[in-house]
Amino acid sequence: MDPRSGVEPAAAARISTGISGLDEILDGGLLAGRSYLVRGGPGCGKTTLGLHFLTCGSANGEPVLLMTLAEPEAQLRDNAQRAGFDLEGVAFLDLSPDVTFFSEAQSYDIFSPAEVEREPITRKIIECLDQLKPRRVLIDSMTQFRYLANDAFQFRKQALSFLRFLATRGATVLLTSEGTRDAPDDDLRFMSDGVIELESTHDGRAIRVSKFRGSDSRTGAHTVRINNRGLTVFPRLQPDTHGHGAIGESSPSGIATLDQMLSGGLEHGTVTLITGPTGVGKTTLGVVFMKAAAARGERSVVYTFEENPEILLRRCEAMDIPIRAMIERGTLSVISVEPLQFTPDEFAHMVRFQVEDLNSRMVMVDSASGYRLSLRGEDPARYLHALCKYLSNMSVTTLLINELEAITGDFRATEIGISYIADNIIFLRYVEIEGTLHKAIGVLKKRLSDFEKSVHRMDLTPHGFEVGEPLRLHGLLHGTPESGATG
Repeated sequence: MDPRSGVEPAAAARISTGISGLDEILDGGLLAGRSYLVRGGPGCGKTTLGLHFLTCGSANGEPVLLMTLAEPEAQLRDNAQRAGFDLEGVAFLDLSPDVTFFSEAQSYDIFSPAEVEREPITRKIIECLDQLKPRRVLIDSMTQFRYLANDAFQFRKQALSFLRFLATRGATVLLTSEGTRDAPDDDLRFMSDGVIELESTHDGRAIRVSKFRGSDSRTGAHTVRINNRGLTVFPRLQPDTHGHGAIGESSPSGIATLDQMLSGGLEHGTVTLITGPTGVGKTTLGVVFMKAAAARGERSVVYTFEENPEILLRRCEAMDIPIRAMIERGTLSVISVEPLQFTPDEFAHMVRFQVEDLNSRMVMVDSASGYRLSLRGEDPARYLHALCKYLSNMSVTTLLINELEAITGDFRATEIGISYIADNIIFLRYVEIEGTLHKAIGVLKKRLSDFEKSVHRMDLTPHGFEVGEPLRLHGLLHGTPESGATG
């Protein structure tokens, strides 16, 4: 039994907020019959979140109520319609001051037990609740209730009594608040069963669950977008909540020499770092693996952060890679991503759609440096680790393109400290032989099997991606071999 309300809880039943991403953060949704505070500054999306909550209940046939104390019903309905909400099944209790309030100088004390039966506004609340018996209630906003109390102590007592009053009627309640320095809402945070915080910064909007009594939830800030379809939440990726981490059989490239170097190919569920300087053929090599996957009937997706997709298509076609045919058959998607327009949470959501809804079995991120721009100064290794771990758990083969700034010189696998993420590392390199620039390929790491240690000549030709014989030279990793003879 709930000691606050004197009623039995609804066996921890979950109800949807109407926002799938928020339900995911809340481990399935809100606990029915409890009160939740939605707080944040003006324009953060508190009312929009509440409208999702109400219209979700209305769509399920539940009686729902919006109790407004500031914005008139007509204005709320107009704004909701513009945002695409259908409020046909939403009942309103408009307690906002009307035009007569100023001239009549009314004084409200709606929570005082001594005046419950006499106070007109309190009677309106009780009559509405008794008549409608709502399963969901949105109070917008509790900040206005605060101004109707005589002092802070009386407000806390009245607010707690009001929430218990709603709980006894089996309602799940969202109450919005704009906590300020002059009117802090710490008291509401203490008495609520959960606290959902919305914030807006120069980097965008975010949501976090700072309190969720009786349940687990995902910590940290998660990306929020508000558009003409309402509010969308993109949960931060938590790899361990997805998949089982099974490692599958090898996926060959279709290039005999390269597959021999890799002891058969790249295993499903592994992460491969393809690293090298600009123009050496990293992306093309990734598409070669996807061409082989398409021949097996597997679907792949390329996320290009830097290169125009049309340029990629033309370059691949010039090398006899039928990339347009792969796209037409549905075995490949090439998706251009503007990193400054997306957060890592939004990008992870895009990847999850491809993997979970479209069954993509190979994902290429081109490139790590482009992806890093979406982080706005945050550590790229942290987010790439989560993304790659998720893909591994889903048995997806991941190709991560890494561009090195140096054309030749001392060899480095990566310049941003992400080599530990990779199960496999394939490096592409420029080498100078007798005054001519050539390309070389080698395998630096393969976690699940042995690999060939030789560095091979490679070329990008009209016939495709070609891997030749080993280069019998010293100093290849520096880009300046000591002799000009090849094996």
